Amino acid sequence: MRLGTGIGWRPEIADAVEVMAGIDWVEVVAENVCPGHLPHSLLRLRERGVTVVPHGVSLGLGGADRPDAGRLTALAERAEALGSPLVTEHIAFVRAGGELTASPRLEAGHLLPVPRTRDALDVLCENVRIAQDALPVPLALENIAALFSWPGEELTEGQFLSELVERTGVRLLIDVANLHTNHVNRGEDPAEALAALPVEAIAYVHVAGGFERDGVWHDSHAHPVPRPVLDILSDLADRVAPPGVLLERDENFPEPVELERELAAIREAVAAGRGLAGERAAERTAVRGGGAGAGGVGVLARPVAGVRERLGVAQTAVLSALVAGTPVPEGFDRVRMGVQARALAAKRAGVVAKVAPELPVILGAGYREAFLEYARRRPMRGGYRQDALDFAGHLLKLGRPQDARARRDLREWWLDRAGPAPRKRGLLGRVLRRRTGRSS
Repeated sequence: MRLGTGIGWRPEIADAVEVMAGIDWVEVVAENVCPGHLPHSLLRLRERGVTVVPHGVSLGLGGADRPDAGRLTALAERAEALGSPLVTEHIAFVRAGGELTASPRLEAGHLLPVPRTRDALDVLCENVRIAQDALPVPLALENIAALFSWPGEELTEGQFLSELVERTGVRLLIDVANLHTNHVNRGEDPAEALAALPVEAIAYVHVAGGFERDGVWHDSHAHPVPRPVLDILSDLADRVAPPGVLLERDENFPEPVELERELAAIREAVAAGRGLAGERAAERTAVRGGGAGAGGVGVLARPVAGVRERLGVAQTAVLSALVAGTPVPEGFDRVRMGVQARALAAKRAGVVAKVAPELPVILGAGYREAFLEYARRRPMRGGYRQDALDFAGHLLKLGRPQDARARRDLREWWLDRAGPAPRKRGLLGRVLRRRTGRSS
């Protein structure tokens, strides 16, 4: 299946994407659309024949638990509503604890790396098979960016992905920006990872920008695509012609002309690498001998009895250290774990500000500092909307904010949303009018 050149669809750039030349397909965050109320922009793109692919972020197939049936159903519904040829998710865990480990349930609010061990691979393979059975279209999984490494890993990224494909037949979504992130943060050679990949299993490729701070690369999706990422894309295209390439941008959206320049640079990077694509593909087929490969037959997963519990305990300890302030498990880099913990808290602050935009208005410049203080030892317990309510309730219990009017507004906001039914409407408008001195 050839997808061509695409861009991540986001509401902030929806109008620009509709009129952008050379866009063959778009990808939408699955959790951000409702099958019965698709955005008009997406509907217009579909009517024009533009392919739309739902990209999930909350399934957590790398977690110790079996995939949640409700989340799988939701992902399947979005694929059907969008008429998508495939769906994608991540090789990551996003929650831990619960019944499997007899411990409190913890939510990361973001993608975290799984250990590249045989135990983790066994669990992932079984989870992938469960997901494949529940989805109406093929599944492709993305390699993620990591700020820390697990001690005692048994496989390289390329080996881990190659065996995953061989055992399940799942397709791959290769993020070249994440390969660059892992090069900076974990010292992993992108060329070695690409050389070990079953390139015939690649469904499409992600390209995104980020930034480096204090020797750590942050995969922000909010900065221009750097040259090293484009070079990795060329290297990949030198090995195989990617069926599709997509530009991701989630924040700090530039003018449409800048997005078009980035798309042009991506096309140039792919074209620069295509010279040896056919030759390398033939070489790889000969070397691999056409075995089980991407067919996922002939190789059975090992039994996972007891393995889920071991993985669950390990992931719970890691996640607790990141979001609840418990000690960092032995063998982990404490500095990098601290970087990851701060990154998770910052992401929570940013997403809560989007799902509850009244809070930054009410709290003003003190919002971010107050939220980061709250998040340091208080993990999410039910998604970002619940996180916003918990944060507001926490402040009110402390008698904050100190400003009486702001505290009254915060209390009114919390009461409006904490009960079984909304009490009032238009709070944000009233707050904005008061803040700007206009009469209501």
